[in-house]
Amino acid sequence: MPIQILPKKLPQNIANLIGNFGVKLGLEPNAITTFGLVGAISSAWLVGANFLLTAGILYLFFSALDFVDGAVARASGKTSSFGAVLDAVFDRAGETIMLTGCAWYFADRTEGWQSIVAIVAIFGSVAVSLVKSEGERQGIEVAEGFFRRQERVLILGIGLIANGLTIAIVILAVLSNLTALQRLVLFVKRKKLGR
Repeated sequence: MPIQILPKKLPQNIANLIGNFGVKLGLEPNAITTFGLVGAISSAWLVGANFLLTAGILYLFFSALDFVDGAVARASGKTSSFGAVLDAVFDRAGETIMLTGCAWYFADRTEGWQSIVAIVAIFGSVAVSLVKSEGERQGIEVAEGFFRRQERVLILGIGLIANGLTIAIVILAVLSNLTALQRLVLFVKRKKLGR
């Protein structure tokens, strides 16, 4: 069984509480999703401008909205295939933009190898999602992995807050690519078994 460091979703009672509260406030799920992307873009700019602590706090906050939009959509009865696709695309876009901000931060300081590692981390992040989506397209679920989006967001946020961005980027680059490989192996095995 593949290792999962963080839970895939919030406990149902907490998700219901958040969703109902969001409905009472009149929040729209797709607006929350869009707000999350705007937050990621802002955080990426802050990284490039060397405001790492602020960037890390904002990135963790705005990334947490990924739990809120789905909860509000379910509580309000506004779940839709468009909303699901928008959420997936904006999640990937936000993460890619954030890692690009990190590459910019390193390049601006002529820290070349860290910039390259940040680009490798972008590849790993995209590859993890790509293997999952291709598996789903073929009717094979490969959502497991020891370094999914939740873990990537947490490590990057902590790295920014704790002034350990280089360490965080190295961890992201290595473990995101290993997770993509892990999912690819699972995909091949399940394809052979017809699952």
